[in-house]
Amino acid sequence: MEYLNIQKQLSVHIKLMQDLTKSSPRKFALDETFVEEYRHKKTKFGFNGLGDIAYRRSYSRLKDDGTNEKWYETIERVVNGCYNLQRRHLEEIGGEFDYGAAQVEAQQMYARIFNFKFLPPGRGLWAMGTRMTEDKHLYAALNNCAFVSTAGLSEDLCKPFVFLMDLSMLGVGVGFDTKGTGSIMIKNPSLENKKTIEIADSREGWVNSVGELLSSYFTGSSEVTFDYSKIRPEGILLKGFGGISSGPEPLRDLHTGIREVLDKNIGKPITCRSIVDLMNMIGKCIVAGNIRRTAEIAFGDADDDEFLNLKNYKVNPERAAYGWTSNNSIFAKLGMDYAKACKNVQYNGEPGFCWLDNMKAYGRLCDPPNNKDARAAGGNPCLEQTLESFEMCCLVETFPYNHTSYEDFQETLRLAFIYSKTVTLGLSHWKETNEVISRNRRIGCSMSGIAQFISKHDLHTLKEWSQKGYALIQAVDAEISEKFAVNRSVKTTCIKPSGTVSLLAGATPGLHFPESQYYIRRVRFSKNGDLYDSLVKAGYKVEKDVYAKDDAGVLVEIPVCVGTNIRTIKEVPMWEQLELAAFLQENWADNQVSCTVQFDPEIEGNSLNHALNYFQYRLKGVSFLPRMKPESNVYVQLPYEEIVEEKYNELIKKIKPLDECESPKSPGSGVDPNAENFCDGDKCLVQFDTCLLYTSDAADDMQCVDLGGRRIIKKKKKTK
Repeated sequence: MEYLNIQKQLSVHIKLMQDLTKSSPRKFALDETFVEEYRHKKTKFGFNGLGDIAYRRSYSRLKDDGTNEKWYETIERVVNGCYNLQRRHLEEIGGEFDYGAAQVEAQQMYARIFNFKFLPPGRGLWAMGTRMTEDKHLYAALNNCAFVSTAGLSEDLCKPFVFLMDLSMLGVGVGFDTKGTGSIMIKNPSLENKKTIEIADSREGWVNSVGELLSSYFTGSSEVTFDYSKIRPEGILLKGFGGISSGPEPLRDLHTGIREVLDKNIGKPITCRSIVDLMNMIGKCIVAGNIRRTAEIAFGDADDDEFLNLKNYKVNPERAAYGWTSNNSIFAKLGMDYAKACKNVQYNGEPGFCWLDNMKAYGRLCDPPNNKDARAAGGNPCLEQTLESFEMCCLVETFPYNHTSYEDFQETLRLAFIYSKTVTLGLSHWKETNEVISRNRRIGCSMSGIAQFISKHDLHTLKEWSQKGYALIQAVDAEISEKFAVNRSVKTTCIKPSGTVSLLAGATPGLHFPESQYYIRRVRFSKNGDLYDSLVKAGYKVEKDVYAKDDAGVLVEIPVCVGTNIRTIKEVPMWEQLELAAFLQENWADNQVSCTVQFDPEIEGNSLNHALNYFQYRLKGVSFLPRMKPESNVYVQLPYEEIVEEKYNELIKKIKPLDECESPKSPGSGVDPNAENFCDGDKCLVQFDTCLLYTSDAADDMQCVDLGGRRIIKKKKKTK
């Protein structure tokens, strides 16, 4: 089937973009003298160097001379990429790009990013303005998230699975549903004309192999076998996405897993479990393939016991090997009985709850229903975005705490929105996606550091800034949409849970309260890495990583203070967390508020059902997390360790700024960062036992799986 050939789709897309830009005039570039002014300006990364380390590790790309970018250079690349995307779009539609006006606005955007007033998403910091967007025109890589429905499985067949794998390999988190349950029969692949497929050493090659294998079971076409010889061996540097190649084993394991799932169901309708198993196995392959962290969310019916038990590893122990790759949430119905689902929540924090009717009917919940999202079918892995099937969206993060006044903040909102709206101008290589994006132009303009803002100001000030800011964004959308000759955005605002990006700015993630005021943050590195020597010279404590495969693995301890007079999550009861989420859903977010509510299972567990009965009318989605007791933490080298102020002061005195401890870099000495990669069982010698949930604070701790609003910490058993 033609849609299976991702390589063909991509080739057509690239040729189209190249043809459109052949006669392009000069590219846009920030004025060199302006950028030079920032070369020697001190960068105020957040959290006592943690933000600096996170930046260098995740977003500092290799330059043409083989050295890594500095912060001022990363922003230059990103802003230039943003305005060149605007330029190309206007040229394609016969419009005019005003270089003078763009230069003024781009410099304003540059300054706002440099000073951490707002930040593009991690995907944007990593990919915008690189060869991926400028030469290959893979604009899908700029988006945070997507959703695909299996409701049309009888016609789409393997397309939803191919879509999820393709976009996940580009760094996009993908949600999916189980509505295709029972819609197709699993067939025995035909033994006639058996074919062997040579897998290309590329993203497209891996994705196509999975499409061909699924197609053989969904249509009964010829049985396929695979030749893996063209896939580069393990340990080779990856130029496109950074990191080290995994070799063919993760893909081989995925093919084996797919066959095992479908062979057991030949002659039967596809089951809910089979759909989720296939998607989860794809997610595990992407992580084990050393491509990037994967983020998935599976949506199921509230009364489907098979779905509710997917994360019950006492019932389904074999799923522990891959079930962790997705958050699982139910499509909750207003007025339903939540008791059965709440029993599961008390056990392992799942399922989450998604009120699709609210998502379809409402923008902000303080406004009357508008039914703008009547076509919506689900959401993204963190559930801060309403999405149609095959829809992608771009998020951008603002930090109101880093502003001196609302007037300062409103200028940030204008420029942050312009960045996100610009991303919607880039075509993807999926026709279905382009059709939805062109119609919806959905944006997710978010705020982080909410806990810090409330401690500095008050809740009433947050309400004023939220309401005035929302009105401003609607006005900016009208202006920018007319300028670009595109539709206004169907929705514009959200609260995302945040991860690494908020670390750069020194902000608490989304609306979540910090675990503690003072803590040690442990980050995994290799002795052979580019940053190791500088970290040691700067005075950070370094210790052997007990889970590393070799002696090169180390953990660096970073003392962190989140600020003064900020309440920690232990001080905020479950009901207040829900109230804050509802407050932001009413006053700011017309998409959703991503919120993981921590609760004490003994004290508050029995109130979950009552809480959902009240808040089902005031939220669009929520998830819960049973809070661990301190004495139950029996794990070594936790990514977070709470400390007292005296210990923090003792540690911080020993640390010097990282940029003062850098050794001179020679051309060719840099290493391209892996695109927000993290570990799984194959890569970090952590075995899966019982999974425990933490709230998300940062994605890249290398000892956990960041699944949007929640973080799964594996119980660790040291391998022999």
